[in-house]
Amino acid sequence: MKKHLTGISALLLLSFSVPTWAQVTSEQGAADRFEAKVLDSETDLPLENVHIINLNQVVGTVTDAEGNFQMRAAVNDTLYLTYLGYKSQKVRVTNDMLRFEGTEISLTELALALEEVIVRPYQLTGYLEVDVKYLPVNTAYQYSISGLNASYEAGTKNPSAVTKVLGAILNPADLLRNLFGKKPAQMRKLRKIKEDDKIRDLLASKFDRATLTELLQLDRMDIDDILINCNYSQSFIKTANDLQILDAMSTCYEEYKVLNRN
Repeated sequence: MKKHLTGISALLLLSFSVPTWAQVTSEQGAADRFEAKVLDSETDLPLENVHIINLNQVVGTVTDAEGNFQMRAAVNDTLYLTYLGYKSQKVRVTNDMLRFEGTEISLTELALALEEVIVRPYQLTGYLEVDVKYLPVNTAYQYSISGLNASYEAGTKNPSAVTKVLGAILNPADLLRNLFGKKPAQMRKLRKIKEDDKIRDLLASKFDRATLTELLQLDRMDIDDILINCNYSQSFIKTANDLQILDAMSTCYEEYKVLNRN
């Protein structure tokens, strides 16, 4: 009789333990997926195609027609939301946001005061031979180095420009080493950012470096310094979109790592 009761007790204990264990497992699994809705702060209408980037996980997504989105996230991750015409916003993920449904995030529309713009068109004549002289010309030149796949911009075509390129790549004491060496974590993010299509699509439409600085946790000045010391021209730095800037930094960093090992 005693053995029979012992068997029943073990069975009851197992029946109570399994649901409890399953519940804990379910809660832990749900913590990997975060769902929310993005609204206009004034009208409470859903916003479609808002870009959301998890700065910690380095993954991105966009809202659907109802303003909803879901992505991988954990407690204390920072989400960066950006949308054309609205103020960008950072949101810290809390435990309650992961446990309960119905999280709503509001974005505020930017009030932009447009100033008068005077458009001065080119005085075109209709003759290609004449009109082509009025077009702006990029004076940056590319220099190739044997053994490296990519070429380098050096601004002007003169002997000192070539020396600058060779010195920057082959000189181990160059400032480029210091820039990359001081920020290894940020530089390691470059490859992860390039692998996410949603983030790449967003960066391709951006020119203000705001999203890029948030992703890499670098100042605008740091980005410019890296590009200058990678021998990209001022023309490229000023006119390239954020994705082009990212690719330029990534290419330079990968070559720096190869040369640094040698």
